[in-house]
Amino acid sequence: MKRTTPRPARHAGPARSHPRAVAAKVLEEVVVHSRYLDTALAQSLATLPDNQKNDAALIQEMAYGVLRWFHQLEAVAALFLDKPLKAKDSDIHMLLLIGLYQLRHMRVARHAAVKETVEAAAALKKIWAKNFLNACLRSYLREEARAQTTVTASPSARFSHPDWLIGEIRRDWPDDWETILAANNERPPMVLRVNRRRQTRDQYLARLAQAGIAAKAMPVTDTAVLLDTPVAVSELPGFTQGDVSVQDAAAQFAAVLLDAQPGERVLDACAAPGGKTGHLLEHTPGLAELVALDKEPGRVALIEDNLVRLGLSAKLITGDAANPANWWDGRPFDRILADVPCSATGVIRRHPDIKRRRRPEDLPKLVTTQASLLEGLWPLLKPGGKLLYVTCSILAVENENQVSAFLVRHPEAREVMLPMSAGRARAAGRQILPGEAGMDGFYYACIRKS
Repeated sequence: MKRTTPRPARHAGPARSHPRAVAAKVLEEVVVHSRYLDTALAQSLATLPDNQKNDAALIQEMAYGVLRWFHQLEAVAALFLDKPLKAKDSDIHMLLLIGLYQLRHMRVARHAAVKETVEAAAALKKIWAKNFLNACLRSYLREEARAQTTVTASPSARFSHPDWLIGEIRRDWPDDWETILAANNERPPMVLRVNRRRQTRDQYLARLAQAGIAAKAMPVTDTAVLLDTPVAVSELPGFTQGDVSVQDAAAQFAAVLLDAQPGERVLDACAAPGGKTGHLLEHTPGLAELVALDKEPGRVALIEDNLVRLGLSAKLITGDAANPANWWDGRPFDRILADVPCSATGVIRRHPDIKRRRRPEDLPKLVTTQASLLEGLWPLLKPGGKLLYVTCSILAVENENQVSAFLVRHPEAREVMLPMSAGRARAAGRQILPGEAGMDGFYYACIRKS
């Protein structure tokens, strides 16, 4: 019989990428190459063929989930590895963690989790790894009780945080550290900020209900809305038109606590990506001027994009807040918002890669940067003006210790008590802990110049 070459199927779509293989490569970028999870994930998802866009949610779930439970999964994986995998096979190591994550934390049929993880090795062009992964995952299923004993024996594995960070949090929050670590491992809620220049919160809640999106008001602010289930922003009524923004309720305190008044000149000193800039303009119409500043041109572009969507405008400047001589026009500000770079230990539930990317040696550098920013901004404030110091950290060295040290250096500076019940009073300022009233961890302190 004459052999014929089979014809390719007509209308065949692009070759399918294995979701677990894609997730493994994303994790490799984060864990091995220290890339931001959001960036690595977005770039990978953008390359998915049109016939595979539905896989995006699964890929995201596995990437975020493995990083959320990374230290725990590493401890479990070590039980079934005779020796560490070679550096060139870090993608297979990530695939092993993906398999363990499915078995420990996802509602995936166990046989399917093993089968699909094993098959993903072929998609990574490492056929040899199929037997390796199959053996490791089936060993886990046989020895799950031993694995759990290993997890409970180690705080790092049990809470899935690095030991050094557990130590920092435990020292600052001796009565709350376990609750904080547990909150960090929770899935973050999706919280919206209603643009009150366009509608009331109740009016927007009615629009959500009409769109079939379940939500409720959060009592901590008069603009915060909590969705029962996260949705794509494209599904939010009026998002494109600027009727609503995505912003955690804790971050929504900034515009309120700054207490800017119509006719005043305001500086948002570390403004990117522009969420608080937009909220300041929504909250206080009639400002004489709002200057939004950031060091990186690309980040300033993000501020502009946000303001365009909201239909608002500000004076955008690329410059270093710690070195105002290069950009300041000499006119003082009535209010300064200093949302400074920090360890981001209050928003780990939103960015679980922080647990992998942050190092103990980062803290002294961040503290120095924060102090430099305060010293650089202070001369720009009018006598009688207020500076609001903000971080998304929960560590005292970045928060109350930083503000207390500034007050000692500047006798003309006075702390202003914050008109808020949320959070906990500290030696200076107030601290919202992760998960408190459903919010992210944020620190606020207000300083007036005499």
